[in-house]
Amino acid sequence: MPRPPETVMLTALALLAFAFNSILTRMALGGGHIDAASFTTVRLASGALVLAVLARVQTRAWVPLRGHGVVGPLALFAYAAPFSFAYQRIGAAAGALLVFGAVQLTMIGGGIVAGERPRLRTWLGLVLAAVGLAWLTLPAVGRPDPVGSALMILAGCAWGVYSLAGRRSPDALASNARNFVWTVPLALLLDALVVRSTTVSARGVGLGLVSGAITSGLGYAIWYRALRGLTATRAAILQLSVPVIAALGAIVLLDERLTARLVLAGAVVLGGLCLALADRKG
Repeated sequence: MPRPPETVMLTALALLAFAFNSILTRMALGGGHIDAASFTTVRLASGALVLAVLARVQTRAWVPLRGHGVVGPLALFAYAAPFSFAYQRIGAAAGALLVFGAVQLTMIGGGIVAGERPRLRTWLGLVLAAVGLAWLTLPAVGRPDPVGSALMILAGCAWGVYSLAGRRSPDALASNARNFVWTVPLALLLDALVVRSTTVSARGVGLGLVSGAITSGLGYAIWYRALRGLTATRAAILQLSVPVIAALGAIVLLDERLTARLVLAGAVVLGGLCLALADRKG
């Protein structure tokens, strides 16, 4: 188990990586430097390469990449593709809030379906978080693009399913490496389907490589290392800082403007999730 200072450092690096996934993707797609399908392929392929090499170094074999099962790769692809397409339409701050809100709601909901019996405080937190997301996305002046919002919520739900499925894996790094590898054919198929709308530039590919290899591949590897020193509840609550980090980064790097609607809705969502997660054991 990592020592406390190491856990703090690794956790901070991982959370920064997760936040910068939103910033890099929005930077690439919002700026028109690359199309969403190509960005998805570059991100998944570069992430697969880094994770496969790390898994090979850790296990000294390629065996963990063979495995079986389709839930992991399908859920990962169902997250990555909508995530990219959503960032053609919405900002990094709103996108990060929507995706992480949907992730946590899906995971808590998965626990309830599996037999957990939450107390009143957990239900209240879930209701608050759902109300906050609804408030952010319902028709009104200043709401994020509805199609982009729907795609981001879909991406968050898929990531929640992916995370729930990954809990059963005895080797998280090898499992993620395998899942990333098997999403690449799906991404190439998506590329083939939208080939007429392909837009690729060196800047767009570069941003995709950084997002895939560093903030995804290395970011996940660092996170799994940090988890050895964190309880499940503490890890989940810490992840709620990601939308805040992404929003600050979006202001500084992307010149995004935070609206009162986004700030207030974000406070309701994150407050509700924190209330729900704090009531859980682990």
